Amino acid sequence: MIAALVAGLVAGYGIAIPVGAIGTYLVALTARTTLRVGAAAALGVATADGLYALLATLGGSAIAPVLAPITTPLKWISVVVLLALAIRGASTAIAQHRRLQSTDRAAGTPPNPLRAFAALLGMTLLNPTTIIYFTALVLGSQDATSPAYAEQVVFIVAAFVASASWQLLLAGGGAVLGRLLTTPRARLLTALVSSTLITALALHLLLTTL
Repeated sequence: MIAALVAGLVAGYGIAIPVGAIGTYLVALTARTTLRVGAAAALGVATADGLYALLATLGGSAIAPVLAPITTPLKWISVVVLLALAIRGASTAIAQHRRLQSTDRAAGTPPNPLRAFAALLGMTLLNPTTIIYFTALVLGSQDATSPAYAEQVVFIVAAFVASASWQLLLAGGGAVLGRLLTTPRARLLTALVSSTLITALALHLLLTTL
């Protein structure tokens, strides 16, 4: 149970920590509206991460018996996918940092909390990296038998809580913390931290395969 909790927390932070376009928009939205609106938007992002963790976990459990004969090759593939995501995240952040790209704040009428939640939920659900990340992580962790339902629930809830805590931190920081985390250097740092976490997950899978 503790292992499922730790795995869920690490997985949630691994996908949530990089401050990309969605994180930058979340911070800017909170800075120009209210903490209530920002918190709703943050929970929208975390809900999308939780839904993808749920889908990946349920899908992995359903096909685990079928995949039993190829468990080891599947873990190797998952390791490669996770490492590719980590490398891609780090290389993209470095490239953007070198170009010193700036992010414009969104214009228009500030949304209410419900609209902010729905907007960030939709934006995050459209991010294919999230589902690829969770699917590779969950399938790579499968063995010949399906994990207990309690462990699945713990993993999903932990991933949601980790994502929610980070997104709420961004929203809660508002203008002050937001300006610090959305500078080119800070965005590079958070992306590299995320890539490090994902790499650690991949190495853990690799060690369990050997």
